[in-house]
Amino acid sequence: MTENNSGALSCGIEKQTEKLAESVKELQTELEELYYVPLAENAGKKEGRDAECLKAAEEELESLKRTARGLFAAHQSVSAMEDELRSRTRDTKRSIKRRKLGAFNPPPNGAIDLEEVRKDHFARGLNLYKLLLLLIVGSFAGVIIEMIWCYLSRGYLESRRGLVYGPFNLLYGAGAVLLTLALYRFRNRGYFWSFAGGFIVGSVLEYVCSWGQELVLGSRSWDYSDMPLNINGRICFVYSVFWGVLGVLWIKDLYPRAAKLILKIPNTAGRVITVSVTVFLVLDAAVTGVALARWSQRMSDKAAPDSGFWEFIDERFPDSRMERIFANMEFGSGEAGS
Repeated sequence: MTENNSGALSCGIEKQTEKLAESVKELQTELEELYYVPLAENAGKKEGRDAECLKAAEEELESLKRTARGLFAAHQSVSAMEDELRSRTRDTKRSIKRRKLGAFNPPPNGAIDLEEVRKDHFARGLNLYKLLLLLIVGSFAGVIIEMIWCYLSRGYLESRRGLVYGPFNLLYGAGAVLLTLALYRFRNRGYFWSFAGGFIVGSVLEYVCSWGQELVLGSRSWDYSDMPLNINGRICFVYSVFWGVLGVLWIKDLYPRAAKLILKIPNTAGRVITVSVTVFLVLDAAVTGVALARWSQRMSDKAAPDSGFWEFIDERFPDSRMERIFANMEFGSGEAGS
């Protein structure tokens, strides 16, 4: 776009808006007359005059309702366009500035969108391949990041895995997928929408996972009962705010980085790798479920294995191994709270 054409795209709408404002002022003057006609002293002397005036007022009212709905929808659309253009401009300026400084920075989401279309990439947009890859990357990266955080904050390494094989935790992967599904439409919008989406999605995910684990296994991996503004110890305000910040960080920084790496994967090889790792994670999750169920049974009633299969599970996944993998898991009464 040349300098002379700057702002030309929205200039037409701006001029129509000015004309609309003038028309609204004229309509307001006309309505002022309509307000008082039925109340004039001689208004009722002509037969049917009151009824005509009231009918005209009701017709105007319905017309104004339709107009208000249309203007509200237009206002929302224009506000969304304004927010998106501001966000895209800010992201582009930041990318250019960081590139000049030689810093490793995420590409703007708009650049990712364009590149995916140009390459006709197998994992473009929000298709199944993209979501599965985000699940895999999120499940792995979440474990590594939290282990590093544990080391920096507590001085020792501790397992944050969620599966018995490999450094994967599907909770992180599911969080990455849900955040992407919720925030993808806002990837080129302002920070408020990303924060609000992360706050809500993260809180719901954390609550449902805690409730489901306690319902099925009678155990908890976290408890916020000592934190202020918590709900049944499953979620609390502080960590919900953290989820909101994570929403902004994810869709504005981490997602475009991940998408940029995914773009480097060739189409044919990418499909094979995605399907293969997904199958592995499904089998890993199934084995993990069986091992956790048996561990919970051993912790609750100390029951001896009643078949060769459970003897194999006990031998393969003894308490010592399960405690190393699931270092923070606590078993309760087996009754899930509301």
